[in-house]
Amino acid sequence: MLLFGLLLSVFSGGSVPASASLDCLLAEQGCMQELSCTGVYRLLEYCAAEEAVAPLSSDARLECLEAQNALQHYRPLQVCKCQRGSRREEHCLKVYWTVRFAAYDEYEVSPYEELKLNLVRNIEMSRMASIMAASSLSLDGQNQCLKAAQDCGLYEKCGSLRSEYVVACTKRATATDNSCNRQKCHKALRRFLERVPEEYSFALLFCPCSDMLCGERRRKTIVPSCSYEENSRGEDRVGKPNCLNLQNYCSRDELCRSRFADFQQNCQPSSVSASGCVRESRAMCLKAYTGLIGTIMTPNYVSNSSTEVSQWCTCEGSGNDWQGCQRILHMFSSNMCLRDAISSMGISAPPPVELTPVPVSQPSPRVYQERVPVSVNTLPDFNSMEDSEEEEQEEEASEEFNVIPPYSEKDSNTESGARGSQRGKASQAVLALPLLLLPTLILGRECWNH
Repeated sequence: MLLFGLLLSVFSGGSVPASASLDCLLAEQGCMQELSCTGVYRLLEYCAAEEAVAPLSSDARLECLEAQNALQHYRPLQVCKCQRGSRREEHCLKVYWTVRFAAYDEYEVSPYEELKLNLVRNIEMSRMASIMAASSLSLDGQNQCLKAAQDCGLYEKCGSLRSEYVVACTKRATATDNSCNRQKCHKALRRFLERVPEEYSFALLFCPCSDMLCGERRRKTIVPSCSYEENSRGEDRVGKPNCLNLQNYCSRDELCRSRFADFQQNCQPSSVSASGCVRESRAMCLKAYTGLIGTIMTPNYVSNSSTEVSQWCTCEGSGNDWQGCQRILHMFSSNMCLRDAISSMGISAPPPVELTPVPVSQPSPRVYQERVPVSVNTLPDFNSMEDSEEEEQEEEASEEFNVIPPYSEKDSNTESGARGSQRGKASQAVLALPLLLLPTLILGRECWNH
């Protein structure tokens, strides 16, 4: 209903309240219907395109700023947001940043539409409940990252998209070059994280580890040799880039810039919050963190033996901007909200299973004997792992994956027929007994008379 109301408001020319969330693509369409808005907006598009190539002259920049101020009266473009992972996300983000031409340092406001915090908390609780209900019982000492990879492989969508990004990130760009195509790798990683439910992707990224082998698998999940590490040049390996240069490259890309702003907003630490986050949602922080994977600023674990994460960059050669460079690193390495969010993934079972098909256990031999097809969309009830044998038999007889009916008319008729035949034989035996005794009684009577 909210979306329908917003659509009516846009197409009827009404104003949109500041608290509402309007898609920037709809706001752009509304602007194109007004001549006064169209001309100013086209000028800002030109300014943004030129600024992305080279810094504008002072006169040109002044003209662009005047155009930006003139567009302030068109409210829909000022309050619009974008939906992450949507089909036209990049176009939407382009609109969002076009009307914020001069705000290249505006990283603390996310361009993505927000969910209400109480709704997010309800989603978190339901997902955690679904984890406990649908995940198999984990064993002590088991490699949780290996288990997460196996679970992903059992779910067709997760397995295929994971194989897709692994191929894209490990394939050589050319036959004579050991480097990969990072652009294709990033695109495949984003596709995986946007289309696979968090119960599987989070399990792979944040699986708890107690040994180096598990930690290595976790760190290599996103193929660091291609997704963020610098490629080799001959026999020499290129060192880490400067963090300020990395952020500067990110600011010229609408997608990276948006994901970085979303990360800063949702992973802002707080020393007075129980969750360690200003926004009181660790799940939103993890989602914003994973949003950076597949961009220029792809983060990852710093080692196989730690849950500490960081950017692949250094502050060497930062000069007078050394503090600003350290600030970028501390967003990841010293972020209380992000650290607690990652650690919380290891407290309970691995990630959630939303309403997605999960491979079922093998049916009982009874199913094979009767050759009844088993639906892959049905799940056994794992709410209690310590049921008695009687409860298990009763559940098997009553449910059996909703395949075998609890009552069989054929079996009932057979059993009733068997019981009827037994009663008939018993009655015949009772009638035959007096007939056998009758001659004996007659003979005894004749002897008594003599």
